[in-house]
Amino acid sequence: MQRQDDFSRRRAGLAALSDAQLKERFWQLTEQVVQPLVELARTHTSPSVERSVLLRMGFSSIEAKEIVDKCVEKELLGKGAGHAVWRVAQLENISYREAGLRLAQGLGWDRLQEFWQKGETAHDSES
Repeated sequence: MQRQDDFSRRRAGLAALSDAQLKERFWQLTEQVVQPLVELARTHTSPSVERSVLLRMGFSSIEAKEIVDKCVEKELLGKGAGHAVWRVAQLENISYREAGLRLAQGLGWDRLQEFWQKGETAHDSES
């Protein structure tokens, strides 16, 4: 079986590009490929995905489960459990580890919900 190679034809459109232009073209194409994945990740999550994020942040499986369960209970899972931890750390000026432990204990959720109800963009300049 002989492979139909169209390298020469495809290369013709790229041959005149400089290294910088090729690099720019590469990143344009990469963004086109990755953008649907980024959007999917932004709009879809699950408790197991969020527990996985928290595990990678250094929380134990028990701590991660508590935080995620509270996110589900408060209907905030779509914001992301790791994001919730990070945001509380920012709001309280504490480490993300301490913030996560507080959330696992049921503390800090009211402030977090209030923050998100007001809208993140109004507060982003404060962070």
